[in-house]
Amino acid sequence: QLQLEESGGGLVQAGGSLRLSCTTSRRAFSEHAVGWFRQAPGKEREFVGAITRSGGSTAYADSVRGRFTVSRDKDKNSVYLQMNSLKPEDTAVYYCASKRTILTVPPNIHPGSYDNWGQGTQVTVST
Repeated sequence: QLQLEESGGGLVQAGGSLRLSCTTSRRAFSEHAVGWFRQAPGKEREFVGAITRSGGSTAYADSVRGRFTVSRDKDKNSVYLQMNSLKPEDTAVYYCASKRTILTVPPNIHPGSYDNWGQGTQVTVST
């Protein structure tokens, strides 16, 4: 089991950008697919984006496609969520999650499919 840690959250004005990071000390992270999810107050946790183990394929929620980008750097044992053109409705706690997979598994959008979760980082977008 991996311990994941998110960082990079904060307060930003609408239209601004943030980059979230998901890191772990375990080299086994390179064998894991990673997903990003978010949860706003009073709402269910929702899928944001995901990246395969290889980093060669990604998937995004319709609400963030074209604004958010998921990437990974295996040398740094990190996965990133670059968020541009932020909107107030993007305000939420953002979580990264991972699951060890084989290379051919496509990005997974279902939170129940992931085994390891971080504690979350708050993103607040002001008007």
